[in-house]
Amino acid sequence: MSRLQLLDLSIDLQRQRVEREGVALDVSGLSFRLFACLLSHGDRVLGFDQLASEVWAPAVVSEETITQRIKLLRQALGDDSRAPRYIRSVRGQGYQLCAPPRPLAEAETAPQAPTRRTRCWLWAGLAALALIGVGAALWWRANHERPRSPLLARAAYYAGIGQADNNERAIALYQQALAADPDDATALLGLSRLSSARTCLYNGSRDDAERGLRLARQLLRRDAGSAAAWSALGYAHDCLGDIGQAVAGYERALRLDPDDDHTRASLAYLYQEQGKIADALRGNMQLRGDPARVRFRDVQVARELELLGFAEAARRRHQANFRLFPDNVFSNIAWPRSLFGAGRYDEATSALNEALTRGTPHPELYLLQGELALQRGDRAAARLAFAQARRLRPQGSLGITVDGLYAEPAPSPQWIAQRIAELRPKSAQPAPWPSLYLELALLELGRRQPAAAVAALDEAVGAGYRDRAYLQASPLFRALHGDPGYARVLARIDADLAAQRARVASADWKPADLP
Repeated sequence: MSRLQLLDLSIDLQRQRVEREGVALDVSGLSFRLFACLLSHGDRVLGFDQLASEVWAPAVVSEETITQRIKLLRQALGDDSRAPRYIRSVRGQGYQLCAPPRPLAEAETAPQAPTRRTRCWLWAGLAALALIGVGAALWWRANHERPRSPLLARAAYYAGIGQADNNERAIALYQQALAADPDDATALLGLSRLSSARTCLYNGSRDDAERGLRLARQLLRRDAGSAAAWSALGYAHDCLGDIGQAVAGYERALRLDPDDDHTRASLAYLYQEQGKIADALRGNMQLRGDPARVRFRDVQVARELELLGFAEAARRRHQANFRLFPDNVFSNIAWPRSLFGAGRYDEATSALNEALTRGTPHPELYLLQGELALQRGDRAAARLAFAQARRLRPQGSLGITVDGLYAEPAPSPQWIAQRIAELRPKSAQPAPWPSLYLELALLELGRRQPAAAVAALDEAVGAGYRDRAYLQASPLFRALHGDPGYARVLARIDADLAAQRARVASADWKPADLP
């Protein structure tokens, strides 16, 4: 019952082996699992949902993923989709075998005239085929539909909650799972993403994201067609500050699995950072599933609307997010920062003070606290806040720069020059985040070079920086107010955002509350 014949193919389910005329074909792993699933259902048409459930579960995959795997299986079998021998596509439905599989012993018996005796054998053969189908299905379930480990289920639960302590609980559980099975792809994937999250969200070191990158590469060496592994690779590069590699990883993941909303939202965030605000908003508005299940998506939409100049729609969302998600570090940053950009400094201070009590520490909160202190003329309080931002994430570049510029005693010209040399992008390096040029502008102001500071801001805009409101509101750039070059930088941002705003206003996917 574990040996089948499909036309000229011999299939040994037990040994996971496919042969043609005694020669083994390269059908293994996921391709064999898919083939065995088709065999277990005879020549019935299997839809995409059924194939996904029986072959890929508990992972969620798209029709494109199944289509690509069918293509690989056909290549291994020597099949041609234009004139199929073994597997045919049924338009709009799924796939089916071109002929019913038979027990190997029956396939080796020559056909006879349909006498009464042979009719009896025919019925017996059909019964055997039915039993084989049941047996193959049972074998499939026993070998490929193992229930999800309670350890992995619990790890996924903690990972989905978020916050630093839950992130650490999930990491510990994934590590326990890997101690039992070092090749567990689910545990490797989870550990990769959560290691990177330590760096991105919870003030961990660069080493954590480097570990996430190594684990993602390990998964891709085993399966270069894994959308989840490409997404994990993109996230690790994201957390390491390599925006180009992060975008490439996320885009590859989406090509493999267009239904992955989490990757789509992550890619939208990077588009936002590159200045492609309309593209970012479109990505967030066109998620395939339930948007409520995508963390940070609502915060991103509010931010994108704010940058595009839809101020009232952005304000409503920021305020609602701040109220509804007190454990979300980015909603805790976004609302006070939005108020700050609008010049509502007292309200920004009040919102920031509340955010600081919510247990989501982040350098941006303390950097904003320092800027608000400078706005009211309290340089000593600003110095303390900037120092706290640096202590919270010692490797954070902006924290190092701002803390150094406002330290007592004041930094030496040599320190500033050295810092500029360290930050200035080299030609061989990947494209930096736009915010790096803001650091360079601050350092140029620190050595009283306003023309060089304006040039750095212009580079930031060229790299995608679009937050005009911040540049106007922040006391860090007050020395440039009235500078004609600075005004030209702001006008450049205005012109680009006006074009993107018009594109959004005329789009059929825009939020319903926009004018």
